[in-house]
Amino acid sequence: MLRIWKWYQSCLSLHPVKTQVISSGFLWGIGDVAAQYITHSTAKKRLQYKDAEQEFKINWKRVAITSMFGFGFVGPVGHFWYEGLDRFIKLRLQLRPKSVKFVATKVAMDGLIFGPFDLFVFFTYMGFSTGKSVAQVKEDVKRDFLPALILEGGVWPIVQVANFRYVPVRYQLLYVNIFCLLDSAFLSWIEQQKDAPWKQRFTSFKSLKE
Repeated sequence: MLRIWKWYQSCLSLHPVKTQVISSGFLWGIGDVAAQYITHSTAKKRLQYKDAEQEFKINWKRVAITSMFGFGFVGPVGHFWYEGLDRFIKLRLQLRPKSVKFVATKVAMDGLIFGPFDLFVFFTYMGFSTGKSVAQVKEDVKRDFLPALILEGGVWPIVQVANFRYVPVRYQLLYVNIFCLLDSAFLSWIEQQKDAPWKQRFTSFKSLKE
């Protein structure tokens, strides 16, 4: 493990963007495999399949699609976002690093700007990449965006407080990528749940307003 860590540090120093792109794609792919397994397991319990030992088969096409999201979006965009956010708050807002205001501002901007944007791009990309029409993608985004935003909103701020307060800037992206392994599994699971009844709990207030 120590050798792997030193190798990663070396790659990060020499090729920061490339390292983040590759690691993001790899972790998002693993996350999708986990999401497929969770979906398969919960479906077996819910539907009570007669064949209790029904084999779990990985949808490699979906894994590739999800990995490409990590390669093409999370890696490069996440790299420049966190680097730029840190510089912006230090130089433009002139807040002292690691201070309460610094961390709070960073968490707020990350949650209000990058978080929603990341979710929107993910669900839109997953829709179009699987051959859905514009109308279908819009419906998917309406169905999945709010539940994911609310559920993630209760977790990511806590994760990011620790990140921005204790983790050196150089390793903040690695920290985020590790949690992205869980996040990618969660988002893939959300997307695979389609019109699951529990999602209506988050979107029902829209119907009440209408």
